Amino acid sequence: MMVRKLREIYTFFYEALNATLNDSLSAEDLVTLTLKTGEYGVKAMALLDDANTSRYGKPEITQVNIGVRSNSAILISGHDLTDLEQLLEQTSGTGVDVYTHSEMLPAHSYPAFKKYNNLAGNYGNAWWKQVEEFETFHGPILFTTNCIVPPRSEEVRKRIFTTGSAGFPGCNHIQADPDGKKDFSEIIAMAKKLPAPDAIENGTIVGGFAHNQVLALADKVVDAVKSGAIKRFFVMAGCDGRMKTREYYTEFARKLPKNTVILTAGCAKYRYNKLQLGDIGGIPRVLDAGQCNDSYSLAVIALKLKEVFGLDDINQLPITFNIAWYEQKAVIVLLALLYLGVKNIHLGPTLPGFLSPNVAKVLVETFGIAGIGTVEDDIELFMA
Repeated sequence: MMVRKLREIYTFFYEALNATLNDSLSAEDLVTLTLKTGEYGVKAMALLDDANTSRYGKPEITQVNIGVRSNSAILISGHDLTDLEQLLEQTSGTGVDVYTHSEMLPAHSYPAFKKYNNLAGNYGNAWWKQVEEFETFHGPILFTTNCIVPPRSEEVRKRIFTTGSAGFPGCNHIQADPDGKKDFSEIIAMAKKLPAPDAIENGTIVGGFAHNQVLALADKVVDAVKSGAIKRFFVMAGCDGRMKTREYYTEFARKLPKNTVILTAGCAKYRYNKLQLGDIGGIPRVLDAGQCNDSYSLAVIALKLKEVFGLDDINQLPITFNIAWYEQKAVIVLLALLYLGVKNIHLGPTLPGFLSPNVAKVLVETFGIAGIGTVEDDIELFMA
């Protein structure tokens, strides 16, 4: 079944690429093809969700330590859960702890990883803060996918290892054998010789609100909406970045009325997942679905709420999409939402760079795509 679905997705790759060479296609044809791209984005994210949950279990509500222990440690970043699994297996019983970084944070919510006592917690914040945070971690860092920022010092560069699709000049790259197994012994040996990480913060943060967990709370959520305890949901998924304009999302989260709930996924969460925003009848006001590709969960949740409330249109739900935009895979997440019929999505702090004036005009007129304004004005608009 999975092989057939993958073949279907790959076949569409060729269809879409071939269409880019067809100058006879009209604007209407291209919009149709764009929505079809979104359709296959949904299918791809559903496959990834199924692959992760069938192997590691369905994410559960989990408190994640953001402090440190006294053991030497390895930091793992990126998105690849299989790499994390192999690293935890090889470090088990060695006295070396493993910390997740950035987009690897959601791994703590999968039941299969809870058996590893050496999975110590999450260290640091979004990808762009790694330059400073890697200095204080002291141990080796393993990148399993993208988002490497050039390190300032040679000392840090020597502690960075890459694998899979990740790579950086001067950093050791670990290849898999024909069976997909990777030997992390070099990283473990280095970790044993280096000091434990310095604490940069303390406490815990909560995660694990993927679609299965949220739907398990559906009755509680629906009752809170019907009673007025929850007035509106805000989908604030997306990517973070170093630009000062992205402080908008921290202030937006902080100033939202206390009868609202934030649904998030991706590293944009680091702008507000450590704020003390409280809960509504036991429902945390920040529900973290996971990695950027777990934005699929947010769509599933919205569609289920549409069904529960007996609505004809997803846009009738009390849900506002205020997305922190960055390029790369965020494009397919946006197209997936458009395919599902979501309209009036707000993107910030800037609109996508790939939008030509003509394409932007179509998106605005057809789907109601818009930018952001000031925090105060936007909250007033969305809560009206």
